[in-house]
Amino acid sequence: MDRDISTFFRRLRFPVGFVIVLWLIHLLQLVLGMKFTRLGVFPRYIEGLPGILTSPLIHGSWEHLFYNSISFLMLSAVVFTFYPRIALRSMAWLYVLSGLGVWIFAHPNSYHIGLSGVVYGMVSLVFWTGLFRRNVKSIVLALIILVLYAGFFEGIIPGKEGISWESHLLGGIAGIVLAWVYRHDIEEDEVRPPEDEEYGDEEGEKEYFLPRDIFDVKIRDKGL
Repeated sequence: MDRDISTFFRRLRFPVGFVIVLWLIHLLQLVLGMKFTRLGVFPRYIEGLPGILTSPLIHGSWEHLFYNSISFLMLSAVVFTFYPRIALRSMAWLYVLSGLGVWIFAHPNSYHIGLSGVVYGMVSLVFWTGLFRRNVKSIVLALIILVLYAGFFEGIIPGKEGISWESHLLGGIAGIVLAWVYRHDIEEDEVRPPEDEEYGDEEGEKEYFLPRDIFDVKIRDKGL
C-alpha cells in the first residue's frame, strides 16, 4: 500500500512542478506590472510561432489560471496513474500540437494564451483511449471523464468572447489522434493472460469440457 502511494506521488511530480511554474510566471507578471500576452500564439504570423511553446504558460487572470490548474492536475492524475507508459509522450505532443494547430488554423485576430488547449487534449485522450482500447479499465475511465467534463463541449462553440475555442477544438483533435496512435501501447494491467495459462492444466495443455474424441468414440460404437 505504501509503495502504491509512493508511486502515485512520484508520477505526479512533473504535473505538480509544471503547475508551480505556471503560478510563478503569473505572479511575475503582477510583480513586474506587465502583461505577457504577446508570448501567446498569433496565428499564421512568423512572430507568433514562439507562442507554440510559450502560450500554455501564460494566463489572463488568476481565475483563468486556477481553473486550468485544477483541471490539469486532475487529468494528469488519471493519465500518469493509469497510462504511465504514454503519459509524458502524450503531454509533450499535446503541448506542441494544440499550439501548432492554433497557429495554422485559427483566425489571425488575437493572441491565444492559456493551458486550456492541453487540458481539452487530455480530456479527449482519456475518452478516446477508452473507445480505441475497449478494455474494462479504459472504458470506465472514459465514462468517468464523460460525466465529469461533459460541460467542456460548450468550449468548442465559436463566438464566446475571450475564449479561444480554436485551442479547445484543436487540442481535442490532437487528443483523438494520440489516442489512436498509442492504442497499442497498453499497460501491464491491460494485458490479457494467454489462453493456455488461463485455462490450461499443469502441462500447459488446454482443458475441454468434453473429451475431444467423444464423437469419434460414438461413431465407432455405432459401427460407422
